[in-house]
Amino acid sequence: MKIQQMAQTARQAAGRLTTISAEQKNKALQMIAAALRDGSDRIHEANAADLQRSRQEGLPEPLVKRLSFSAEKLEDVLSGIDSLIRLPDPVGRTLLTTQLDHGLDLYRVSCPIGVIGVIFESRPDALVQISTLCLKSGNAVLLKGGSEARETNLVLTDIICKAGQAAGLPEGWINLLESRLAVQELLQEDESVDLLIPRGSNEFVRYIMDHTRIPVMGHADGVCHLYIDAAADASMAISLALDSKTQYVAVCNAVETILIHEDRAADLLQPLAGALRHAGVTVYGCRRTCELLGCQPVADWHTEYLDYKVSLRIVADTNEAVRHINRYGSHHTDVIVTADEPAARHFLVAVDSGNVFWNCSTRFSDGFRYGFGAEVG
Repeated sequence: MKIQQMAQTARQAAGRLTTISAEQKNKALQMIAAALRDGSDRIHEANAADLQRSRQEGLPEPLVKRLSFSAEKLEDVLSGIDSLIRLPDPVGRTLLTTQLDHGLDLYRVSCPIGVIGVIFESRPDALVQISTLCLKSGNAVLLKGGSEARETNLVLTDIICKAGQAAGLPEGWINLLESRLAVQELLQEDESVDLLIPRGSNEFVRYIMDHTRIPVMGHADGVCHLYIDAAADASMAISLALDSKTQYVAVCNAVETILIHEDRAADLLQPLAGALRHAGVTVYGCRRTCELLGCQPVADWHTEYLDYKVSLRIVADTNEAVRHINRYGSHHTDVIVTADEPAARHFLVAVDSGNVFWNCSTRFSDGFRYGFGAEVG
């Protein structure tokens, strides 16, 4: 099917989705979850083929890890669908009521966007999250995943599509674009597609924005920071640094730069670096850090490693930490570790990021952890 036809079919499906009740959508989600569980052997077989091909082609191991769709990841996805089912219907909610005049009332009511095109990286579980979120919110979706995951994505889309049909969903509410050239065609479908969500580098997101008339909501880098203040508990600081860096390195909420107050460099830098190295993390540093640790210098403070690598910098105080984060960060997630409440409050206000934490791992920056149900960044 040509991309234009896909988009037009999705537009028709979107119109029908607006009339589907919350009960029908939740029933369809239940059937999709059951079909994914029943099709687990097909999914894992396709994913094994993707993993083997990607390793043969030399894909870096952290990216291979993102590509993996293990039994554990499948359970996580199914848990996300279950949480999504339990959420109230986001459609048809009255958000605002204003009486403009006697007998004249204005209501703001939530409604579906329509047709959403999502271009995402080589993470097959994202396909399930995106498609089920779109269904719950009454939107049709056109998907383009990374080529590394093509076999897994094809199987997942087939399972979801057939389960949706069995549940009475309109044909064409979900479709998978299979070629890179299809993205260029998708960018021209401004009459059928209401929103594009590209996930990837800043350069990629900017390219999409510059080459389409479709509204774009971009998600890009995750250069997250953890700042260890002068009043930080040493054990907590090391524990949070390890969890933020090593719990899952290939995601956008893993920490990439650790800043440490100069008053703690003498007692904390060596044990912190030792713990990171013991966990397999390569440490890079500022000039003073390199002198103390004998490590290699940081090439670029803007770097998102997505790997077992981290940058360390010694700073004079909280103000310097904030300036560094606001200059080099990606406004994603940043943390202060401290027992000093005034310092923490200043950090929470001054750091210009979507998620700013106090004594918490960056890995908690997640819609599911926030209690919002399944989400995609």
